[in-house]
Amino acid sequence: MSAELVIGPVLRRVAGTRATIWVETSAPATVRVTAGPAAGEATTFSAYGHHYAIVVVEGLTLDSATEYEVFVDDARVWPQPDSPYPPSVIRTRSGDDADQPVRLVFGSCRETTQHATPRQLPPDALDAYSRRLMTGADPAPDLLVLLGDQVYADIPSPAVKRFLRRRRGHEKHKPDNQVVSYEEYTQLYLESWCDPEIRWLFATVPSVMIFDDHEIIDDWNSSASWRRDVREQPWWPERIASGLASYWVYQHLGNLDPDQIAADPVYQKVLASADDATEVLRDFATEVDKEADGAPGYQWSYALDLGRTRLVVLDNRCSRVLDPDHRAMLPPGEWAWFAELARGDFDHLVVGSSLPWLLPPGIHHLEAWNERLAGSARPWVSRFAERQRRVLDLEHWAAFQRSFDSLAALFAEVGSSGAASISVLSGDVHHSYVARAAFRARPVAAPVHQLTCSPVHNQLQSLMRPVLRLGWWRGPATVARALARAAKVAAPTVRWKKLAGPYFGNAVSTLTHDGHTARVLIEGTTTGGDLREVAAVDLAPRTARVRRRRPVGR
Repeated sequence: MSAELVIGPVLRRVAGTRATIWVETSAPATVRVTAGPAAGEATTFSAYGHHYAIVVVEGLTLDSATEYEVFVDDARVWPQPDSPYPPSVIRTRSGDDADQPVRLVFGSCRETTQHATPRQLPPDALDAYSRRLMTGADPAPDLLVLLGDQVYADIPSPAVKRFLRRRRGHEKHKPDNQVVSYEEYTQLYLESWCDPEIRWLFATVPSVMIFDDHEIIDDWNSSASWRRDVREQPWWPERIASGLASYWVYQHLGNLDPDQIAADPVYQKVLASADDATEVLRDFATEVDKEADGAPGYQWSYALDLGRTRLVVLDNRCSRVLDPDHRAMLPPGEWAWFAELARGDFDHLVVGSSLPWLLPPGIHHLEAWNERLAGSARPWVSRFAERQRRVLDLEHWAAFQRSFDSLAALFAEVGSSGAASISVLSGDVHHSYVARAAFRARPVAAPVHQLTCSPVHNQLQSLMRPVLRLGWWRGPATVARALARAAKVAAPTVRWKKLAGPYFGNAVSTLTHDGHTARVLIEGTTTGGDLREVAAVDLAPRTARVRRRRPVGR
């Protein structure tokens, strides 16, 4: 029986005259991609009974949009016959693209589409964006940046729950209605990425991704105490190994450019055991999880340049330092890598962080207070604070104060050294907003903003909406700051104010850089499934101008 296309094609990185395309096939095969005179070919590798290839297409023409075809063992599988969608193309930038605008579309937190989820969620913003892009009304973006919770291992759809019940049988030690094995993870990606609009979008727009907690489990790596407790669960070793192995295959591998893929030590081992790389990926995933305990790790963070824009996407989860005396978002070596890239030659620095750097101030102070109490030498105090940390999800940058202040100091340095703008793209918190930072120690020439867009397809509990609105108010923030001060938490080295939001509907955002200017557009879904503008903010020059529309979800 000949191999068929299971998932894909997924267009990942486009760099100069080369592009990478990821696919999953039903059996071992040779995958070939042709785009005009350009072409590439790869043999699949196999793991856990599944078969994957990442094809490097070489010889593309600069400053062009070229339709492409995908062949599996010489049978054309893409574009599909009688497809109602426009052809998929690979777009390249010009050789000297310093003056070309850069458009980044971003968002996070996407449960499966409306027909697959048990809740009556508002329309999917990424589906809506894909449909509009098909019309040709908008210029295609340079990159789609997905900032976490691309799949929900701990909140699967009814269809996946049925799959679990059929598959598990006697495996009663596993948690009900949560995925654990690699095979179960594959069902999440199959369901999410084969949504027709998303499949076309992924085949047409380059994309990069980073995990957040729900790819593994809610509150993943929130503290050393959390890790000790979760390890007592008999299903945890399989869950963490399957989650990280599947993330490496489905999401991380495509984040790298062709040279980085070839040099990746895990990929080299996978290719060396192409007949069955299951043990390679299982051992890798088991070992890399130990980085949060201080063991040598693997760098999930990555970076790329588009014109005069540098994007650095940070791992906010797997590589955390959780020693209570040295808590940090990144281990020292990875922080040094990031800081060096942040000081490079570019006009605009964009940091992709699944978790917001700047939260509503009242919530920020609460998280900083909680972190200090959780490190108390008095057991009853630390236990109380740890319970609150888990119940209230108090584990963002504000709960890693050393990292929060280090990031502020780095931005102050970079922003005083010629950068036109600095933006932090984030998700996780199920509402969208724009905030601008001001530095206490010295003026910083470059405007620094927090751009949060979440969810793409999910919904915040109604009772949380007033809490998040109150977090921006001066009164509650002052009370929360007094709590933090009483616990001897130093004042933040930055102040910040909200420019737009909070918006609680499903949304997708576009960050545009054109010369030294920067602008962000937040668009939310209507009840009919279209997109409408809810806010547009000119981020640079320094004085931001905001155009507001009726908020999503109000």
